[in-house]
Parts: sequence; C-alpha cells; structure tokens
Amino acid sequence: MMSSKIIANGILRAIAAIVLVGLGLYFLYLIQSVIIYLVVAFILTLIGNPILDFFKQKLKFNHIFATVATLSVYFLIIIGLLLLFVPLIMTQGESLSLLNTAEIEKNIVQLFDKIAIYLDSHNIDSKKVFKEANLGSKLDFSFIPNLFNHIINALSSFGVGLASVLFITFFFLKDRINFIIAAKQLIPEPQEEKILNSLHKINHLLSRYFIGLLLQLFIVFVLYLIVLLIFGVQNAIVIAFLCAILNIVPYIGPLIASFVAALLTMLSNLGGDFQTQMLPLTIYVMIGFWIVQLIDNNVSSPIIFSKSVSSHPLEIFLVVLIAGFLFGIIGMIVAIPFYTILKVFGKEFFPENIIIKLLTKNI
Repeated sequence: MMSSKIIANGILRAIAAIVLVGLGLYFLYLIQSVIIYLVVAFILTLIGNPILDFFKQKLKFNHIFATVATLSVYFLIIIGLLLLFVPLIMTQGESLSLLNTAEIEKNIVQLFDKIAIYLDSHNIDSKKVFKEANLGSKLDFSFIPNLFNHIINALSSFGVGLASVLFITFFFLKDRINFIIAAKQLIPEPQEEKILNSLHKINHLLSRYFIGLLLQLFIVFVLYLIVLLIFGVQNAIVIAFLCAILNIVPYIGPLIASFVAALLTMLSNLGGDFQTQMLPLTIYVMIGFWIVQLIDNNVSSPIIFSKSVSSHPLEIFLVVLIAGFLFGIIGMIVAIPFYTILKVFGKEFFPENIIIKLLTKNI
C-alpha cells in the first residue's frame, strides 16, 4: 500500500501541473495578438514562398532582394485593397445604414410592414406568422454599436498589426533556411529525415492551398458581383465583397451569404413596391447566388482544393463536415490545412498502413 506521504506528493504534483497549465493558458491568452500575428505571418509566408522562388529562379534576384520584392507585392496589394474598398465601404456603408442602429431598426420595421401587407393581400395572417416565428424577441440590434466600437479599435491598431505581420513575414521568408537548420538541431536524429520531408511537403501543399483559397474567393466575388450588377442592385461591390468573405467558412458560409445578400438587397431597395419590385428582385438575386454556389461547390472549389492539397473532393467534403460537427465553424475553417498536415505525417511515419496508403497515394 502507498504511504500517505507518497499520496500527498502525488496530489501536490498534480496541483502544481494544473497550476502551471493554467498559467500557461493565461499567458497565451495575454499574448493572443502576438499569436495571431505569427499565424498570419506564417500563412503569408506559405503564400509568398512560390513568389519568392519566382523572383529567384525566373528573374535571378538574390535572396534578400527577392524577399524584399515579395514583401513589396504584399504591400502593393494591401494598399490597392485599402484604396479600393475603404472609401467604397464608407460611402456605400452609409447608404446601407450599416453603422446606424436606429436606422437599421427603422428599415427592418419598414421591411416587415411591407412583408405583412404582402402576406395579408394573399390571405395569410401576417400577425400569426410573425408571432409563431417570434421574430420580435430574436431581433436585437444592440450589438451593432459595440461591434462598431470593436471595428474602430481594430482599425486604430491595424497599422501596428500590419507592420508587425510584415516584419515577421520578412524574417520568415529571409531566414527559412536558418529555421530548417535550427530545426535539425532540435529533431531527434533517427527521425530527422522523416520530419524534414514532412515539413517540406506540408510547406508545399499548404502554400498551394492558401493560394487556391484566395483564387476561390476572388472567383466567387466576381460571380456575385456579376449577379448583382445584372439585376441592378445598389451597393453591388460591397455586398459581393461581404458575401465572398463569408465563403471562407465551407458550405455554411455560402448559405449565410445568400441570406445576407437577400436582406441587404431588400434594405437597399426599400423605396420600391414590395410585391412588384423588392420581392422579385430578391428572388432573382438569391437564384443567381445559388447558381454561383452550385458552380463553386461543384466546379471551382473541388478542382482548386483537390488539386492544391491532393485530396479527393468527397474526401474534403467529409473532413469539413466531420470537423464542423466536432468543433463548429472554426473546425470547418481549419479542417483542410490540419487534415493535410496529418496526411503528410501519416505517409512519412506509417507508409505501410493500408488506410494511409489509400488516402495519401497522390501525395
């Protein structure tokens, strides 16, 4: 039997471990901004590696000059996006009343009044419909001022964050060879070759994945914009941009984008008659968005992502679906990169496993 002294020491060690873990998590919470900077810089590095190699191999730049040129590409893209979208969002955002809580509530009430008139004219009891839906208790716009304050704070620190991310990205790109050499010293010698091969493949596949993600968002943005312009929807660029960003969340994002597009389309055209103008326009826009999503889900996304991470489209769908059930929206966003990392390590360390052979035959 264990003595009371041994039991007491075990309890103390367990308590100490819990305290240390708690302090570690609290420390990570305090430096969450730094962690975000590192993650964003890592993603930019993965995207920038092919650009860096292009400057070095095709244009014969030396390593430092190629790194500076790659950062310059990022800087020009960021400046271009700011010059294009910030004035546009500010001017069109005002017309959408996105920043005015009272105006939003007024517009929503006006929209409901028009819907009620339409339902009553078709012998549908609008009061009963709204009561059963319990919309009144679900529509709470008090979060908008707080959200706006968070956006203002984020914009105020945007310069510091951007400078930090680009600074970190510069050294990630410039010293990637030194990082590999340092990693070799930390890796156990028997596993060195497998781990380094895994890291090389992961770098290659994730670089292709994030470039493919940017390409997919751009394609969706252009298609959404075309739909909105065809039907003459006001504030088309802003609505298309917001809905395209939502596509970062696989499968669920496009559904939310359809709802957002429908709501903003109606709010942008409150001056028209509901039955003859607003409702048909909204239906046409939603049909157009659904067609875009069919194209994206069945053509562009499977081709882009299956090629970029060397996985079957059905495989990607199941992975995203499982990750969504287990970890929610965040799980769906990180599912493909994380699954790709697992596949690469599986191929290197368990190459004879039948399941891993089937899943990694294209890697």
